[in-house]
Amino acid sequence: MAIWNLGSINIDLVYRLDHLPRPGETLAARSRAQGLGGKGANQSVAAARAGSATRHLGAMGDADGWVADRLSEAGVDMAGVARLADQPTGHAIILVDAGAENAIVIHPGANRAIDDQGLDRALAAIGPEDTLLLQNETNGQLAAARAAQARGARVVYSAAPFDLEAVQAVLPHVSVLAMNAGEADQLFAEMPEVPVQGLLITRGAEGAEYRDLTTGAIHRQASFRVDAVDTTGAGDTFAGYFAAGLDQGLTIPQALRLASGAAALKVTRAGAGDAIPTRAEVDAFLDDQPI
Repeated sequence: MAIWNLGSINIDLVYRLDHLPRPGETLAARSRAQGLGGKGANQSVAAARAGSATRHLGAMGDADGWVADRLSEAGVDMAGVARLADQPTGHAIILVDAGAENAIVIHPGANRAIDDQGLDRALAAIGPEDTLLLQNETNGQLAAARAAQARGARVVYSAAPFDLEAVQAVLPHVSVLAMNAGEADQLFAEMPEVPVQGLLITRGAEGAEYRDLTTGAIHRQASFRVDAVDTTGAGDTFAGYFAAGLDQGLTIPQALRLASGAAALKVTRAGAGDAIPTRAEVDAFLDDQPI
């Protein structure tokens, strides 16, 4: 069993402000920090820290060795990540206000220069007991989803940043579709019937739900009360931990609780990938929470 993750790798530049800029407004940041980010990298770190064997597929610039080192140190297998001399590593400018809300601008860089044929070769060893994770910050999702589905693997697709055309192309090859509530509303407005086995919807402070579209069962998990410091990467933490829970044979309610605990701990810490908690930390946190 393993998690294979075709995902973005970003360098996050985080600026803390009293409030997010209004149109035409110039603000001085209270602080600046640099760290590991990207939806894909965050989800790989989360899955690895949750205890699953995790193999990242993607691309980055040939510099920025510290980024690859940080992922490796988190337990992520980086053999499937291309190092491109003609592309910069993706990066994000993240603005965080005093209430922990954020606004993010992304430059994809190498994340949009992934070779489809290389993906098919990289996924040659994926099998029915494995899970492929996908997001919308890279190219190659369709090629990877097809290859994984053809080999019997579970495909979990985090449809963010939301793009209706991309979602419609990949959906026929998806097992579980993961979205936040706003993204789900956009999709259902265009596609009332979604052709997947399961639908995972995160609702921020209201918790999360999983809809089993084969049986009609709905599982809900309330969020845990914490003092939020930074919400960046909370959804990625949830997705990575949830996928790891499925990979490890947990039931849907167990996987939801595990992922909710991980996301709750994440928002109490500043940063993205570097701030994702370990499984031991999440288990200790959940031991103190009501069932």
